Amino acid sequence: MNRFPFVSLNQSLVILRVAVALIFFLHAAVRVANGSIPAFAEFLNAKGLVIGLPLVWAITVFEIVGAVLLAIGEFTTWLAAGFIFLLIVGIVLIHASLGWFVGEHGTGGSEYSFILIVALIVIAAKKA
Repeated sequence: MNRFPFVSLNQSLVILRVAVALIFFLHAAVRVANGSIPAFAEFLNAKGLVIGLPLVWAITVFEIVGAVLLAIGEFTTWLAAGFIFLLIVGIVLIHASLGWFVGEHGTGGSEYSFILIVALIVIAAKKA
């Protein structure tokens, strides 16, 4: 166990950055592939955001382009801040009302967003 986790701190931060980027990229790519952008836009409209469709497209493009840039290590502090903002809005609009837990003990809660926010803080701190 002396060698575990078999990577340096810098290597582990790269792994974290790429993994988080992959999560955001796939989240947006599935939204496009499944054609769920209109449904998400209707949800946002129902929450009082009357420009749901352009907003969902802006979020989706940010997640795709931002994820690629994050993965290659460009603009990490700014992108982390943008992703944290999206996650906080998601918690407020969606996840907080569903409780804390995502699986096993709940459905759609805030814990997943919380740990992504913590990971993004670590990613942003790497550049500081």
